[in-house]
Amino acid sequence: MDFDEKTKLADIINTYPWLPEAVAKKDKRLEIINTPVVKALIKRATLADASKRSGYPLDEIIRELQKLIDEHEGRA
Repeated sequence: MDFDEKTKLADIINTYPWLPEAVAKKDKRLEIINTPVVKALIKRATLADASKRSGYPLDEIIRELQKLIDEHEGRA
């Protein structure tokens, strides 16, 4: 899956359902991703929205997502 600012978080989670838990383990500040409120908001949110709300640069989010996916799939 290719990521850019328009990639929907729901699409990422549908493709990689294990990813929210992996993200939360990576950075304790991101444990919020597993709360019911955030899960509801994710349906409409994009990576650009996640970057804006979290304060993490978009390119860093994309790089970290790809790293987690590569590690999970044994490509790292």
